[in-house]
Formats: sequence, C-alpha cells, structure tokens
Amino acid sequence: MNKQIAVGLITLIWLPGCVGAVSDLGINNGALAPCPKTPNCVNSQAVGEKQYIQPIRYEGTREDARARLLQILGSQRRAKILTAQENYIRAEFTSALFRFVDDVEFYFPKEKSGEMVIHIRSASRIGYSDLGANRKRIERIRSEFLK
Repeated sequence: MNKQIAVGLITLIWLPGCVGAVSDLGINNGALAPCPKTPNCVNSQAVGEKQYIQPIRYEGTREDARARLLQILGSQRRAKILTAQENYIRAEFTSALFRFVDDVEFYFPKEKSGEMVIHIRSASRIGYSDLGANRKRIERIRSEFLK
C-alpha cells in the first residue's frame, strides 16, 4: 500500500511538468474558441448552460475598459499577460500547488446597439474537472472590474 501512495504522490508532483498543449485560442469569426465537453471551461459565448458565464458589461470607452482589465490582471497572483491587443487580451494563470495552467481570454467586440461587453473564455489546459476554479476566477475578476 505504501508503494501505491508513493507512486501516486510522485505522479502528482511530476504531472505539472505536463502543462498540456494550448488549444486554438484567439478570435475566430467574431468568437472565442468553444469550450471542450469537459467541465473545466467557461465561455460567455457558450450555448450550454453549464459552461456559459455572463460577459462583463461596462460603460464608457473600450479603451478605458481594456486599461481597467489590464490593471486587474496585472495585480492577480500567478497571472501572466501574454497578449494585449486593442480588442483581445490573453493571460495564463498558474495554480500554486500543482502548477496547472489555465488560459484566460477577453474579447472586446465592436459595440452593437449600445451594448458594451467583454466576452470571456477561461479553460484548464489539462484534466477533466477544475472544481469550479475557472468560474470563480472570472467572477472574482468581474467583481474587481465593477468596483
């Protein structure tokens, strides 16, 4: 039994080195990539109720909203901003213990009929379930953004 526990612990320590491949990220035809069928992703453009999360709504200019979001992301622990374009931001969040990497994207579409939103996608690179970590992260960012 002790041998099985040791093998399990070594696997958990080794596994973070396998950060997983980055899926097709970015904006394609005005949309972020759809979530996989696993419950470790949220997307404000998703059709399924389990993976859907509300976009962040804002008032003011896209430039101001983008600057505010970059400020918030810059203050997050274990976050690294990889891309900061006029209408798109991509960041990586790394978990503290096992060093799992989650890809987080923000898309600022052009204003449509007065609606100002930031679409969001947050997904784990590996594994099946994230125990709600991506949803909690986005809700924490939303809360900070709306202060």
